[in-house]
Amino acid sequence: MNTVNLDELFSRGVATLIDPENTFREKVAKKARGEYAGDIVIKLGIDPTRPDIHLGHAVILRKLRAFQDIGCKVIFLIGDYTSLIGDPTGKSKTRPEISQAEIRANMQTYLDQVGKILSTDPKVFSWICNSDWFLDVTDIEPSETTKVAMNIEIEGKKTEYALDPRSFVGKAVLFDSTRMQKTTLHNKQIHSVSFMRILGTLRHITHARLIERDMFQDRIKSGAELHMHEMLYPVLQGIDSSLLANIYGSCDLEIGGTDQTFNMLMGRDVMRMNKQTEQAVISMDILEGLDGKEKMSKSLDNYVSIADEPNDMYGKIMSLPDALIPRYFELTTYTPLAEVTEIAKTLTDSQVNPRDIKMRLAREIVAIYHGEPIVKTAENSWVETFSEKKIPEDVPVVSGDFATIIDLMMHAEVASSKTEARRLVEAGAVTNLEQELKVTDVGAVPHKGTYRVGKMRFFRFE
Repeated sequence: MNTVNLDELFSRGVATLIDPENTFREKVAKKARGEYAGDIVIKLGIDPTRPDIHLGHAVILRKLRAFQDIGCKVIFLIGDYTSLIGDPTGKSKTRPEISQAEIRANMQTYLDQVGKILSTDPKVFSWICNSDWFLDVTDIEPSETTKVAMNIEIEGKKTEYALDPRSFVGKAVLFDSTRMQKTTLHNKQIHSVSFMRILGTLRHITHARLIERDMFQDRIKSGAELHMHEMLYPVLQGIDSSLLANIYGSCDLEIGGTDQTFNMLMGRDVMRMNKQTEQAVISMDILEGLDGKEKMSKSLDNYVSIADEPNDMYGKIMSLPDALIPRYFELTTYTPLAEVTEIAKTLTDSQVNPRDIKMRLAREIVAIYHGEPIVKTAENSWVETFSEKKIPEDVPVVSGDFATIIDLMMHAEVASSKTEARRLVEAGAVTNLEQELKVTDVGAVPHKGTYRVGKMRFFRFE
């Protein structure tokens, strides 16, 4: 019998649980007691528009791992088709289109990283792309080198017959032979979504229902454009849940951030239309970034990637505002909730140095993603660099002629864009250590010396 704490499982980091009849919770409880042999299918949808997984994403992934440890099966749904539309969640403007090549590259990166948290044992893990059901035969565009053939029998003799890959029959053969439902899951039946099915679904969804979304309301009130393809996104996400139920036998739960609640509830609506058991919904708390203000995001450079080097990861956590220490313990570590409560109380004691507690937090996070043996090395590096004000030995060296500090930073690769470099300079986060001078003028001509950018990035300009 699994001794998991179900109360903590359904409360830790959970903002909203929608399970009206307690159907999902009871099924999980039976699974934990060994009384339920069937699959419990949990959906996580990802639009791979960015290749990195950070601690904010990991809040959800770690919750999924807890369900896996009971025996639930996680379906990692890659929204390669819906990425072409882009989820407008949190966007004040229409999201630019992303190429299929970028989507495929990001998708592989996601799959490579997800194994750091989720078990990829086929008993509790599967992944599939939603292009598997949204793409039509006629959408397939074979390359010039594509070869297609089919086996036919003429007068009792079997022969291979070459087909024009651009013909309808050729495309149909390609379609049938490339569906993950058949090639990976080995299902005999291929489920797909026709435009007629989408129209049939839309007959049950009112315009008023769709524009309930707060970001749509914000667009309308501000006079910004709101395109029809964006309004269709929640509907397509709902259809995903219905298709997963057909393919895997059920879709018991969908999980996401609080910004995805509307979309996930649409899944319940679509499943109800199709007389399927409605999925439960868990909306998880969204993790604030290192700035303590905005949600964790790569574009805001306030994130900790799970692929960060141990020293960088440790250093970034040590830059966290003290007020967020208890929240990070709750959402990013395995520390029991009762102990997190005690940590929060301890931080109110003026005799306690928050730095010591933050060091424990940094150790626990580094241990999760890099292993316990690495932790001490990362901590020693931070202590030497900051507590003893030493400069790391392996600082990269940059040489050349640069008109501005921005040009130098871009060449040193300490900023992902000129916009980020300007923001760092204007925020006073760039220091020439030899001169003990903060660089705050984006047009300043750089002087020779060792520079620290933010908390953990260094380079030497010679």
